[in-house]
Amino acid sequence: MVTTPAQPTFDAQHPPDPKLIDACVHCGFCLATCPSYRVIGQETDSPRGRIYLMDGVNEGEIPLSPTTVEHFDTCLGCLACVTTCPSGVRYDKLIEATRQQVERNHPRSLAEQLLRSLIFSTFPYPQRLRWLLRPLGVYQRSGLQKWVRSLGWLTQISPQLAAMESLLPRIVPETWQDDWPEVILAQGTRRYRVGLLLGCVQRLLNPEVNQATVRVLTANGCEVVIPKGQGCCAAIAHHQGRTAQTQTLARQLIDSFAATGVDYVLVNASGCGHTLKEYGSILADDPDYRAAATSFAYQVRDVQEFLADVGLTAPLHPLQAEPLTLVYQDACHMLHGQKISVQPRQLLKQIPGVQLREPIDAALCCGSAGVYNILQPEVSHELGQQKVQNLLNTGARVIASANIGCYIQISKHLALQGQPVPVLHPMQLLDAAIRQTPLPAAGRPFD
Repeated sequence: MVTTPAQPTFDAQHPPDPKLIDACVHCGFCLATCPSYRVIGQETDSPRGRIYLMDGVNEGEIPLSPTTVEHFDTCLGCLACVTTCPSGVRYDKLIEATRQQVERNHPRSLAEQLLRSLIFSTFPYPQRLRWLLRPLGVYQRSGLQKWVRSLGWLTQISPQLAAMESLLPRIVPETWQDDWPEVILAQGTRRYRVGLLLGCVQRLLNPEVNQATVRVLTANGCEVVIPKGQGCCAAIAHHQGRTAQTQTLARQLIDSFAATGVDYVLVNASGCGHTLKEYGSILADDPDYRAAATSFAYQVRDVQEFLADVGLTAPLHPLQAEPLTLVYQDACHMLHGQKISVQPRQLLKQIPGVQLREPIDAALCCGSAGVYNILQPEVSHELGQQKVQNLLNTGARVIASANIGCYIQISKHLALQGQPVPVLHPMQLLDAAIRQTPLPAAGRPFD
């Protein structure tokens, strides 16, 4: 008797919830807001199409095959469909569970394994990433980078590695500095004692954001605590379904803030903030950390959310003599994940002389999506071009963006289009308005 091997499928550890799947009535409202569907144009690369695939795998009617996984991989996890869905389908929970299943039960090719190993063994660990950046700094300064790019051979070898290389901003001396004091006193009367997450990639590739954030907070009566042992928030691993790594990093971060006595834990990158607020769910099965994770998540605030709530006390001055036109770019995990949209605009409008403009398709993902712009470079490239064109069409002189991934993605595509428009974090704009200093110049990241 010949036994037919069972087809690859989900395991019994938290598969996509059939009740959440059944909530989808396949109305199609999600199609217009799904970035991958817009670019690829296939039903199976839309939220309702992927839900159909999840249901099929759950029921044993569709195998967890490379073809099926490819459609799950094309999802950016931007959560725009969650905002749009009239039935309240929790696609965010479904794709999170699915990616964890894929990570455990789908064997990837050797090339994919090597690339993912490089990403997940370096990006969430600032010290390892810093060591990786050292030879890359030499690569930039020696002129080798321009030579390699002119040949185009890296794209032929691996589009993913070429995408990773193209996203490398110019490495600056601040990349090697990580000597923050553990406590930075408030200016004047202390209103709050807050912790600050430095981030992994941001502290190395755009360190000016953390510097500006600390100055804005202290100028507004906040004592800032920066634990020495803090690591990664786990967002990169979490968004790709790496459960064990996600939970380990979450526990470590909770421990690093445990004895700080802070009123709030503040974060200035939207992808990090969304994940931090999910810690109660991430560690729900851990009896030792379940309560601490829920308590920690309750303390987390985006820095813009926090400042809009408690109010600014430091005077704001015009950023230049004439009115300054700004466009604020909504990061997906800020807008769709944390439902924060009004607060950043409220803060920016308080700067004298600022004229805020709104782009079309403001809620459409820029294509960064964690490491999506590395793993899915073609779709990401198309979305990056669209996003930058929509931002430029507003005629704004400055782009404000509150997420490190969006900052790198938009800066790259501005450079590709030869547009010297600065991309600045709202904290950098507030900092300049408080200190009456010139805005940072355009073109630093990719010149």
